[in-house]
Formats: sequence, C-alpha cells, structure tokens
Amino acid sequence: MFFKSKKILAVGMLLSMMAFAVAGCGGGDKKAEAPKKEAAKVYNVGIVQLVEHQALDDSRKGFIEGMKKKGFEEGKNVKYDVQNAQADQSNLQTIAQRFVNNKVDLICAIATPSAQTMANATKTIPIVGSAITSYESAKLVKSDKKPETNVTGTSDMAPVAAQLDLGLKLKPGTKKVGLMFTSSEMNSYVQIKMAEEHLKKAGVAYEEGSVNTVNDIQEIARGLVSKGVDFIYVPTDNVIASATPALVAITNEAKVPVIAADAILLKNGATASVNIEFFQLGVISGEMAADILNGKAKPQDMPIAFQKEFTPSINKAQAEKLGMKIPEDLAKFTK
Repeated sequence: MFFKSKKILAVGMLLSMMAFAVAGCGGGDKKAEAPKKEAAKVYNVGIVQLVEHQALDDSRKGFIEGMKKKGFEEGKNVKYDVQNAQADQSNLQTIAQRFVNNKVDLICAIATPSAQTMANATKTIPIVGSAITSYESAKLVKSDKKPETNVTGTSDMAPVAAQLDLGLKLKPGTKKVGLMFTSSEMNSYVQIKMAEEHLKKAGVAYEEGSVNTVNDIQEIARGLVSKGVDFIYVPTDNVIASATPALVAITNEAKVPVIAADAILLKNGATASVNIEFFQLGVISGEMAADILNGKAKPQDMPIAFQKEFTPSINKAQAEKLGMKIPEDLAKFTK
C-alpha cells in the first residue's frame, strides 16, 4: 500500500511538471510583458496675446521658457494653444470662450485687455498674466500681495519717474513734455497719471494726446509737436508699440525725441528708455504657472511679481540724428 501511494504521488508530480513545461512552451514566442507605466498627464495651456509686437512676443517666449525650466515641455507633458487677438476685443471674447469650452488647465494672458477678458470668462481656470501694468487698477486681483482671485502673474510697471528724469537729463531746459497714450488701455492710463504727478513735482508742464487706434498716432503726434513739447513720453502701450515708426516719422521731422517706457521701441526710432525686461518677466510668469500646475501653489495666494532692477538704454544714432548731446555719465548706456 505504501509503495502504491508513493507511485501514484510520483506520477502526479510528473504530470504536473509536464503541464508546466507545456504551458511554458506555449508562450515561448511571447516575451513576458513588463507592467505598463501609466501615461504622463499632458496639460493643456491656453496662451492669449493681445497683438503682435516684440514686447508681447518676448513675454510669450519667456513664459514658455519658464515652463520648460520647471519641467513642462511641449510634446511631452504640455500642449499649448497659442492665440493672437490682433487687438480686437471681439477676438478676445472668442478666444476666452474657446479656452473655457476646451477646459484648458491654465491660461497665460499677455497684456491687460487679454487678462480682463479671460477673467470675465472664468473664475475657476487659473490665469497667469504677463505684460500687465497694474492688476489692482484692472480689477484682476484684490491686492498685489494677495490676489484672492484666480489671477496672478508679473507686472511690467515702468519706472515712470526714472524714465522722465532720463528725458529731462537728455533735454536740459525742457519746459513742456508730451504724454501720448491709448485711451482704452488701463495700463497706459495708470502710467500717465504717474507721469503727471512727477512732472508737477518737477515743475514741468505737459500736454496729453490720446489715441484710439494706430490710425490716430500721426495726427496726435503732430498736435503735440505743434504745442511745442520738448520730448514725447510713451508708456508701455500696445497700440503705440505696434506702430512706433509712424510716430517717429513725425517726431523726427520736428527734432523731438521719444522717451519710451519700453526699451524695445529703441529699435524703431525711440531715443531712450529705462529697460523693462519682458522676456525675463515672461520666464517668471512661466515658473509661476508651472508651480500652479504642479499643485505647489494657488493663484489666489501668489503675490504679483515685479522687476526689481532697471538700466537706462540710449539709442546713440537717434540721439545724434536729433542733435542731442549725451552726458558723459550716460555714455556707457548708449547702443
């Protein structure tokens, strides 16, 4: 009996081994599959730019670079939907609805009107701004230190006093300054009010000229020149920035320099500026956006970021064309 049981056990073990071998051979043509990794989430980010000009282009490029620095690369884990409103409010509204309908994970709004339209369209999708002067004045946040809304970002607030002082130093004896801006741009309006206050304290008179579209620029410039302004100051203004050559064509005839808040305008004939680094501000906005997407921060708790250091820039060729003498202490800032 013992031997019979032992024999049956041996046969059973042999059959089990054969079955295992057959099963192994049956799968011989297939390699054992490793456990599948869960696909990385791809974030959808909408980028809306008010109009095409270099400052806003730099802001957009900087934003994408800032996201990349924090690990978000297009084609890997982020997809950008880049839209340009061509300075048209109805286009902004269409773009806002597009982003909301597509349920993007975050919106980058470049320029004040872009941010205002996006903020009106959604109170839940995070919005990170760039090339925006005053978030508070635009009613995008409760305060710069603590937004308490779905909006945060970087400010391109110009050092208005320093820019005007640069103009006064380049044009000694200035009695009247022309202030030119777009009436519908809150960012420009805020800076013009700051300019008024500074010029009042300096005892310098001023004349204002506001435009609605690029078609008004030359007419308004002629008006300011006819009133005897010694130089024209232009704040960070999207309409004027997109058509600076039209402005300079008039001011050059009258030998009137243009002092710009945006140093990029020097390439198009402005005489001097105190730099705003739009690309770098865009980078900071991109890093802020990455922190939001990573769950490390929420827009309502993120203070608005500002540029801390500024450097003068002087267009030497333009200054010479206008017969201006550059003070020795400013010579190192010529380009």
